[in-house]
Amino acid sequence: MHIYYRIFLLFIMAVSFSYSQNTAESVVKLDLLPGEVWWGGAVTLGSKMPFGSEPLEINLHGNNRGNQYAPLLLSSKGRYVWCEKAFIFSIKDNTLQVSSERNTLNHGKPGSHLRDAFCYASKHYFPADGKQPDSALFSAPQYNTWIELMYDQNQRDILKYAHAVIDNGMPPGVLMIDDNWQEDYGKWNFHPGRFIDPHAMILELHNMGFKVMLWVCPFVSADCDVYRALARKNAFFMEKAGDPAMVTWWNGKSAMLDLSNPEAKDWFTAELTRLQAKYGVDGYKLDAGDTSFYKNTYIAHEKLDVNEHAGRFGEIGLAFPLNEYRACWKLAGRPLVQRLRDKNHNWEDLKKLIPDLIAAGLLGYSFVCPDMIGGGEFQSFLDLKAIDQDLVVRSAQTHALAPMMQFSVAPWRVLDAAHLSAVKKAVALRMSFTKSILKLAKDSATSGEPILRPMAYVFPEGGYERINDQFMMGDDLLVVPMISKGKSRKAFIPKGKWKADDGSVVNGPVEINLDVPLERLPYFERM
Repeated sequence: MHIYYRIFLLFIMAVSFSYSQNTAESVVKLDLLPGEVWWGGAVTLGSKMPFGSEPLEINLHGNNRGNQYAPLLLSSKGRYVWCEKAFIFSIKDNTLQVSSERNTLNHGKPGSHLRDAFCYASKHYFPADGKQPDSALFSAPQYNTWIELMYDQNQRDILKYAHAVIDNGMPPGVLMIDDNWQEDYGKWNFHPGRFIDPHAMILELHNMGFKVMLWVCPFVSADCDVYRALARKNAFFMEKAGDPAMVTWWNGKSAMLDLSNPEAKDWFTAELTRLQAKYGVDGYKLDAGDTSFYKNTYIAHEKLDVNEHAGRFGEIGLAFPLNEYRACWKLAGRPLVQRLRDKNHNWEDLKKLIPDLIAAGLLGYSFVCPDMIGGGEFQSFLDLKAIDQDLVVRSAQTHALAPMMQFSVAPWRVLDAAHLSAVKKAVALRMSFTKSILKLAKDSATSGEPILRPMAYVFPEGGYERINDQFMMGDDLLVVPMISKGKSRKAFIPKGKWKADDGSVVNGPVEINLDVPLERLPYFERM
């Protein structure tokens, strides 16, 4: 009997193993609860959130949609879905279906509200590590040289831009020197023809009160000596053994670092550390990292899916507290700055800022920057006649009380006196809230909770799930920017007693009409 029993157990184990190996996918089907809506998946889907009223199907496999994404869904009724790998989700016939081939889907209902679901998921799947990015990224506006200089980054004009910040009465902050400061992609030295004395330049910027970040990417030009040295170390993704893949990206074709290879990771990190030691560089804008640049057919040091390779690029920034990413897979709860993808200079894209900021926070990307003021699409600013000055002002106001605020186009170049005054007033308002914003960032680094929150996160019983044109900073500051052309708007004031920016007191819950002249950013502080 003993022998037969052992044979029986082995048979059962074999059947179980076979079943687990042949299961094509894990699937979760959840009937929507009355009034239930969902957030999650990808930041650039923010303007479509919350999901629930319309049929949709979203595939997160290898598609970051130009921004951050994560395998997380959260419900207004306290439910969540999480997976360590990418998934496909759809809503149809009042049912949410989530599937991930050969991967376990975790789901549950730890509470009754959106906040309950987020806090549970954060604690169990992407816990905050207690660290935050450099406080300089929160305490004052950031300035990026891209729109003013584009591919003509040079020492003279960078210093001219920085001096203009001060001369126009704006506070110094983090200055980001964008693409083409370098000799070549992967050859991370200041271009000697455009930078006569980079050490002196950075010293001058520091003395003016700026911290300095440099743009970098994981690409290496194939016609430089750095490429040849790294190719010998198999530091690139390979088309076939010994043959680095040439990856097409927005500025040509290049080899791409395989950061699953310690040789590549150590080289890249050492280059960034060298720039800090040699010139006094403070940090880095780490661009690219989009999943579209990775292919499962490439040969890599470590067999990972394209999402995980993108995640390895995100890990580089953990060594540098002054960092910024525009594309990221997972890594929520870590001290990484996540910027929204470039927005166009139009009112339609301005309306996307708040929904995308909300989406970023609910995916765990709390340290978020709302793109560049006025839009990051540089061609919009080549013709001064095409610039909508009101839009630049309203964009600056939307940034002013968000977690971060970033300029690129020089407002003193594109605005008249009245509009420039309105922008400077928005900056001054932010500076008056610096202490509060820094505290929210510090608290978020410990709790994992978003700095910027949707109304439904703080007031779950208010019926505010679809309010995406105003937001909460923490639990006690309600921000109501003007995001449409005009000078009036409605505001939803939640329960409680609130002091408005104009000194009036409002008792909620109530819907009110606001007069919003050019220089006003309406906000309400809980009393």
